[in-house]
Amino acid sequence: MKGNKVSASIFLVIALLFSSISAYSFMAMQENEVIYEGPNKTEVRMLSDYNPSLKGTSGDTEVYVLTGDEPGGSLLVLGGTHANEPAGFLTALLMIENMKVDAGTMYIIPRANNSAFTHNDPTEGSPSHYNIGSRTFRFGSRATNPIDQWPDPDVYIHASSGQQLSGSETRNLNRAYPGRVKGTLTEKIALGIKNMIVEEDITMTVDLHEASPEYPVINATVSHEKSMMLASIAVINMELEGVPMGLEPSPMNLHGLTHRELGDYTDTYPLLMETANPSQGRLKGKTDANLVVEGIDPIYVQAYKADKLFVKFDEKGHPIEERVGRHLVGIYEFAKALSDLEPENQVRFSNLPNFEEITTNGLEPYLDRDN
Repeated sequence: MKGNKVSASIFLVIALLFSSISAYSFMAMQENEVIYEGPNKTEVRMLSDYNPSLKGTSGDTEVYVLTGDEPGGSLLVLGGTHANEPAGFLTALLMIENMKVDAGTMYIIPRANNSAFTHNDPTEGSPSHYNIGSRTFRFGSRATNPIDQWPDPDVYIHASSGQQLSGSETRNLNRAYPGRVKGTLTEKIALGIKNMIVEEDITMTVDLHEASPEYPVINATVSHEKSMMLASIAVINMELEGVPMGLEPSPMNLHGLTHRELGDYTDTYPLLMETANPSQGRLKGKTDANLVVEGIDPIYVQAYKADKLFVKFDEKGHPIEERVGRHLVGIYEFAKALSDLEPENQVRFSNLPNFEEITTNGLEPYLDRDN
C-alpha cells in the first residue's frame, strides 16, 4: 500500500511538472514580440480600425505606417500571413526598425495573422521559439489558432467563388480573401486587410512567404496579371544583381489568395514572394530552431543530388539571412519598378542592407537594439 502511494505521488509530481511547462509555453506564445521604432516617425494603427469586428480578438494586429517627406504612392508589406514562415515576419520587422521612407508611404503588418503566432504545430515537431542574437521570436503555425476558430468543417467552401478545399484550410489566411463581414475570424482578418487597401488606396501589396524546397513555386514571385509588368522588370533586375527570382502568373481558378483576390477586388498591384525554407518541407530531418535559422539539412542535400528538388540545396543550406535578404531585394525592386513606371506613385526608401550585406553580416546587426 505504501509503495502505491509513493508511485502515485511521483506520477502526480511529474504530471504537475508537465502541466507547469505546458502552461509556461502557452503563456509565452501569447506575448507579442517587442518592435522598436526606427528612424521614421512611425504611426501604429490596428487592423480593427478597418474592420471593427476584430477589436478585442486575437485576430487584431498592428499596422505600422511610415510616411516619407515627399509625396507618392503607397506600398503594403504583409509579413506573418503564415506564422511558421519566419522570413516574412523578420523582413517586416527589419524594415520597421531600420528603414527611412523618403517618398510615399509604407504600410507594414508584421503579424498578418496574429492568432497564428499564438500556437505552433507540436505534432510536426515544430519549435515554439527561435533566436536571432539576443532576441527571441515565436515560431507559430500556418493557420489560425483552433482556440479562436473551431471546429473545422469537413470541406471548406470559399465564400465568393464556391471553390472547395480541405476543411483545415478554413483557418488559412491565404485562402480567406477577400473575406466577409459575417465570416470566420480568419475571413474577418482578410476583410480587414482588404478594407485597409481600399480605404488607404494602397498602390502595391507584397505578401511574404516561404515554401519547402520540393515545392515547384520556390524562390519565385507570383503575380496577378495586372502586376505582371512591374514584376517582370523587378525580376530581371534581381537576376542582374545575382539574386535570381522566378515569376509565376496567379492562377485564375485558385481562389482565396492575396495575388488573386486582392487583384480582383481592389485596385492594388498584388504580388507574393516565396523563399526556400527546409523547415517547411516533408523531406527534412530533425525539425528544430537550428533548422529554422540555419536552414541546413543533410537529407535535403541528398534529395537535391537525387534531382527531387526545385531549388539548389548544398551543405550551406538556405539560412534565414539569405531568405530575408531575398525578400528585401524583391521589395526594393518592386518599389523601384513602380516608381519608374508611375512616378506619381513613387515609393522610395533607404537605410536597409543590400543582399550581400545581409548575407555576410547576418540579421543580428540590424536587429540588435544595443547598437
